[in-house]
Amino acid sequence: MNTVASLSLLPHLLIKPSFACFSRKGVGRYGAIKVYAVLREDGAEFAKNNNLEALFHVDDPGPRVPIKKGKFLDVNEALEVVRFDIQYCDWRARQDLLTIMVLHNKVVEVLNPLAREFKSIETLRKELAELQEELAKAHNQVHLSETRVSSALDKLAHMETLVNDRLLPGGASSTSTAESTSLVPSTSSTTQVRPKKQPRRSLNVSGPVKPYNPSLKNFWYPVAFSSDLKDDTMVPIDCFEEQWVIFRGKDGRPGCVQNTCAHRACPLHLGSVNEGRIQCPYHGWEYSTDGKCEKMPSTNMLNVRIQSLPCFEQEGMVWIWPGNDPPKSTIPSLLPPSGFTVHAEIVMELPVEHGLLLDNLLDLAHAPFTHTSTFAKGWSVPSLVKFLTPASGLQGYWDPYPIDMEFRPPCMVLSTIGISKPGKLEGKSTQQCSTHLHQLHVCLPSSRNKTRLLYRMSLDFAPWLKHIPFMHLLWSHFAEKVLNEDLRLVLGQQERMINGANVWNWPVSYDKLGIRYRLWRDAVERGSDRLPFSNQAEISGS
Repeated sequence: MNTVASLSLLPHLLIKPSFACFSRKGVGRYGAIKVYAVLREDGAEFAKNNNLEALFHVDDPGPRVPIKKGKFLDVNEALEVVRFDIQYCDWRARQDLLTIMVLHNKVVEVLNPLAREFKSIETLRKELAELQEELAKAHNQVHLSETRVSSALDKLAHMETLVNDRLLPGGASSTSTAESTSLVPSTSSTTQVRPKKQPRRSLNVSGPVKPYNPSLKNFWYPVAFSSDLKDDTMVPIDCFEEQWVIFRGKDGRPGCVQNTCAHRACPLHLGSVNEGRIQCPYHGWEYSTDGKCEKMPSTNMLNVRIQSLPCFEQEGMVWIWPGNDPPKSTIPSLLPPSGFTVHAEIVMELPVEHGLLLDNLLDLAHAPFTHTSTFAKGWSVPSLVKFLTPASGLQGYWDPYPIDMEFRPPCMVLSTIGISKPGKLEGKSTQQCSTHLHQLHVCLPSSRNKTRLLYRMSLDFAPWLKHIPFMHLLWSHFAEKVLNEDLRLVLGQQERMINGANVWNWPVSYDKLGIRYRLWRDAVERGSDRLPFSNQAEISGS
């Protein structure tokens, strides 16, 4: 793991407040000290009388063990130090605010006409001068706190740059590791040392979509739901710019053959299935699931074969292997978790490149801005959205949304959403929620500007919904409405990308899963022996 230079300990214990402190403490979450009233007794009484106790109900950062100069921290440790700095800034700022409020209250008391009747002018002048001096000190303390906040935010921005440097390739620096990863001193210091800004790295996803690299074909791809493939039906599909048709053979097993008759190049899906063979509608030539022509009406039989692909059926889905190499990888399970019932299986053909669609599905931060008339209606906009994941993984969970998400190579997105009722979120994690929605999105690369989307929706509650007549039409309508909210944006992205714009020009922290998908795909297309993010570790904030 990359290291970053240590941060000096925040010496907040050395900063003496301009007032005596009186506090009432208790143990809070993670063993932190809860400060219910910070200030002397008159400050505590002021907060209580003015119903302001909630404002000053804060976490005392508490003491930290000093970090020796020259010690290196990993990213998680450094982020913890930055988090402590910001927590202290919040704690300190609340004390500053309460100090000014108490002093302001005293000024009002001194200037009270009733008080002037019992005090001389000289006494009042002396008291006001003392209060004016204390207010000046308090305002200086506020300015110092503002400087600390600014420094902490600079430090956090620098940490974000370091995280992006770990996520994104390129951007070599001539400085040493210690120099390029050093952080500014702690926010409690009055001397501000600005970090040297490094060139920001970005992914380059721009220009017309290039022909798909053959390496991307060497995976099993789900192409149809088993329920859509009857004994006498066919499912035509496009996959990597090539046209195929799927049908069931005599043994009931699915097969995938080229959707072009060997005789006169007629589309086979316009024909019919006859005794486990697909019949061309032009001259009646019939092909088995392995591509062999087994019947040629009105002429002598010839040894003719069309191309076929390895085809397999598992857990309600039909899979094909479009690659040139023999299948090596195993077929992953795409079933919903135990306790879920499948309620809808929907197939759509979308006029967007499948990578752009995956980018969209792997991003949840856009929901309260894009899906305002569907599932995210009424959502508040968080001040910070994070995706927490292992340092080497393609799955994790969103914070503050109760949603787990995973990218499963080569083109699948699985998500579990905790809900209290349709369209409403509940809790801060899926474990805290009593009911859940599970979704599967398969983004098959039909062509450079077209994606075949397979969508499966499952619920772990209300199984009776599945038996309501025409309920699947309602689910389809809702899914299409949600997708259309995304589609108008992604189509705009695609248009600009084709004209040269980079759709990944400025990635930020909540783009983590999308970035990892892009890095995984780049590694596949480069033919790397070892693909990134293959190790599944304990979920953390890395």
